Amino acid sequence: MDKLFSIDWPGLWIPTHSIAEVVLRGSLMYLGLFILMRFFMKRQAGSFSLSDILLIVLIADAAQNGFSKQYESVTEGLLLVLTIVAWDFAIDWLAHKSQIFNKFVSPPPLLLVREGKMLRQNLRQELITPEEMMSQLRQQGIGKLAQVKRAYMESDGQISIIRNDAAESHKKRRKPAG
Repeated sequence: MDKLFSIDWPGLWIPTHSIAEVVLRGSLMYLGLFILMRFFMKRQAGSFSLSDILLIVLIADAAQNGFSKQYESVTEGLLLVLTIVAWDFAIDWLAHKSQIFNKFVSPPPLLLVREGKMLRQNLRQELITPEEMMSQLRQQGIGKLAQVKRAYMESDGQISIIRNDAAESHKKRRKPAG
């Protein structure tokens, strides 16, 4: 019965691992996963930024470790979460302050369609099939490839489309005979 209500107060707050090791492990994991996601998972990111998804996953894991006593103290779990948040903030701040760093963490848009023609090499680079590209166009109300002036894969994984004004204005100029 004593086990039900006894609390190991020193074990709850006193770290059992080196503070420097917790910070180093958190830093290495965050930066390693950030680089991995930056180069290999751009397309899967959807409307969240890569660092947002990474932050959510790592905080959930780090917090879980602190709660489940994989780390012996809450302090270690909180320190790991703080380390991850600090790296996320630092990367965002550096990207805001440095154009060179921003180019590294936010890739430039990749042209997928030019003047109604799919750029197959760029589609292959992002592992997008022509059918998937057409699906994206249909979701944005475009039925024919000729209606697209440009389509880009943005840094957040979304596909942005610029309609071909010539195709739209051609429709408007044609008037029914009367």
